[in-house]
Amino acid sequence: MYIMVYVTAADADEARRIARALVEERLAACANILGRVESVYRWAGEVQSAEETAFLAKTTEDRFEALAARVRELHSYELPCVVAVPLVRGEAGFLDWIRESTENSNIL
Repeated sequence: MYIMVYVTAADADEARRIARALVEERLAACANILGRVESVYRWAGEVQSAEETAFLAKTTEDRFEALAARVRELHSYELPCVVAVPLVRGEAGFLDWIRESTENSNIL
């Protein structure tokens, strides 16, 4: 199964650094850095808000655990947002490209 992984980062530099590592290590076929978002969330018992940079990483379901672990290693947050959404349909050639781009990872 193919998935899209949504990740938020502290800023564009952190998003770019993490996204590049995921692609270089074949944990994701590509990542789209979406830009600044304002997040409102509950943390440490209080409602807080912060500007962050979000990105989407396209990969396969069998790569998710390794991808999430790598994000945790590279991320500045204690508990980064790393959530997957299944891709239920897609252009066959594009989905093949995702699979081919994430094969042969030494992480598995």
